[in-house]
Amino acid sequence: MSQSAPPPQSPQPGPVDGNPYAQQAPAGVPAAPGTPYPPQPGAFAPPAAPSAPARNNVVLGLVAAVVAAVVVAGLYGLIIGATKHEIGWAAVGVGFVVGLAAGKAGGRNPALPVIGAVLALGSVYLGQLIGTAMIGADQLHVDFGELFFDHFDVVQKVWKEEADPLTFVFFAIAAFAAFSGAKKAAQ
Repeated sequence: MSQSAPPPQSPQPGPVDGNPYAQQAPAGVPAAPGTPYPPQPGAFAPPAAPSAPARNNVVLGLVAAVVAAVVVAGLYGLIIGATKHEIGWAAVGVGFVVGLAAGKAGGRNPALPVIGAVLALGSVYLGQLIGTAMIGADQLHVDFGELFFDHFDVVQKVWKEEADPLTFVFFAIAAFAAFSGAKKAAQ
């Protein structure tokens, strides 16, 4: 028994051109992605798929932001101690990480960007104190822990004497980065 192949056919133009049943879409209406034909006149779009419920957990966002603030304060202090000066972009990173943690963990609660900004201010301040103590411990040839924990008032006094307007610009930048980072992370 032999099978015959179907007769060769001439190439057909596109689906709309060669299909008498297909209708042209009105001008300016593109076909939906993944569909071979444009929508039919009078057709309605399918209902949108339900999205995941918005997170709104202030406590979880607060805990995540506090943990992030402490960690990045230590890293910022290490950067200051190693380079012997403040770095503005590091302050931006401190703020952004704190805000990102608050927004990712806590969701869209409107209090979280404000909480993130406040914690970023504290984180930058703590980081600058750690950096000041590292520099002082190196210059005085004492242990960092002894200087930071036993003579914290001296560290604060040195920080206050060395603070300049740029120091407070870093605070503002970190707070702004935390606020916007929390907003973006919650979307």
